[in-house]
Amino acid sequence: MSIQTLQPPLTAAVDLRETIRKQGFAVLSAESVAQLSGASLEALQQLESTWASLAPDQYLKDGGRYRYRRHSSYEINGDQVTSVAHRAHWQPLSYNALHGGMHRWFEPVEARVSQDSAWQALLRFLGRVASEMHGPQTWFTEAHQFRIDTADGIGRPTPEGAHRDGVHLVAVFMVGRHHIKGGETRVFEMTTPFGQRFTLTQPWSVLLLDDERVIHETTPIQPAEENGCRDTLVVTLRAKSFLDDPAMIKA
Repeated sequence: MSIQTLQPPLTAAVDLRETIRKQGFAVLSAESVAQLSGASLEALQQLESTWASLAPDQYLKDGGRYRYRRHSSYEINGDQVTSVAHRAHWQPLSYNALHGGMHRWFEPVEARVSQDSAWQALLRFLGRVASEMHGPQTWFTEAHQFRIDTADGIGRPTPEGAHRDGVHLVAVFMVGRHHIKGGETRVFEMTTPFGQRFTLTQPWSVLLLDDERVIHETTPIQPAEENGCRDTLVVTLRAKSFLDDPAMIKA
């Protein structure tokens, strides 16, 4: 039996800036991502196998074992992408009621991935989008490779529920859906009841979110066959500094 999904409202590459301005988010097809980033689809597809080597997330407070991830940080200034010394991922409870307030040390993105020309092209592209939204500046950037699996029957892409990330731009790249059902994306305006729901399915399509204006979540996934999983790349960009624990900054 086929599983029906709501297709995302795709934005043409030429309309990206205006669409984000009007509604606070936009979805680009993989072809538009390749066009705007300069990374070929073939080069992006070469990265997909690296999701098989992610490390288990040891910080899940719901007791689950369904999430695997790697995390690295960068500074993006114009076309310059600089890797930052490995650091903990931290969010306040106000942004992540489930996992906020913890210094979460995930395994870093592998060097071969972080230095890959297609990976670097994606980061430069996102830096340009953020600068078009908020003016040219240095963007403090965190990249997360995620795999959510269904080995225990259910996987939760956003166990914290609908949320903001405390940044200026969030990018959610769909890398692959394998033998699953569910995983519907939901985007809501901060100040009105308006929202949209759809399912990202095309590898290397991307959802771009103005994190100051919208909140987002993804519904749980279940296996449609054995070995079901959902792979994504989530990149956040923030002006002025990384989101760090104020107590550590004062220290």
